[in-house]
Amino acid sequence: MRQEQTAVGERPASGVPTPLIEARGVTRILPGIVPTTLVHDIDLKIAHNEFVAVTGPSGSGKSSLLYLLGLLDMPTEGEVRIRGKATVHMSEEERAFTRLSELGFVFQFHFLLPEFSSLDNIVLPMRALGRLSRAEMRERAAGLLDSLDLADHRHKRPDQLSGGQRQRVAVARALANDPPVILADEPTGSLDSKSSEQVFQVLRDLVDQNAKTIVAVTHDIDLAERMDRRVHLMDGGIASDD
Repeated sequence: MRQEQTAVGERPASGVPTPLIEARGVTRILPGIVPTTLVHDIDLKIAHNEFVAVTGPSGSGKSSLLYLLGLLDMPTEGEVRIRGKATVHMSEEERAFTRLSELGFVFQFHFLLPEFSSLDNIVLPMRALGRLSRAEMRERAAGLLDSLDLADHRHKRPDQLSGGQRQRVAVARALANDPPVILADEPTGSLDSKSSEQVFQVLRDLVDQNAKTIVAVTHDIDLAERMDRRVHLMDGGIASDD
């Protein structure tokens, strides 16, 4: 799971590393008879090799912010930059390519395709990106499963796996294209305490051993306190950034 680092953390002329992800004045308003502000005037920089918890009460904008950072939604005002590159004027095709190549996603519910094996679920994003041959994709998928102690579950469908195993397959799928950033929305929220700890340790190791950057929305304050940085939201804005 070693990542390529040629462009990660590269330094512009000022000598300050370019953030992997940066939100500049990001606001998201849902239109309607009564418009709803999801997040308001967010400024946030996520650097290389950070483990960031995003916390806050329900309705504070945590998931909305994550979706904006991951280009799954677009801001009403402001912009999100990936490796210093503005995304607001990208075509949908360009945004899709950026998501596939630069970002990996893990959600509270695994969203594995039920008719596919673990290995084939991991191959899907690689096939969409189109960089590897079929044999290379399957070899990489098998290696990711092996690294997450799932070697014996390559050919099992999601309904043949435990909750923790399914979530680890989802992590492997997020790593399929070797992105520098993993965005996780309540990745342990649907798991029991033992499975939750296993998944957390996988994420911790990705930061410590593989130099990944992880931004994770969580309600679990104990887990948040074990991450390296905590961004706390209130009413759609950043209340604190420790």
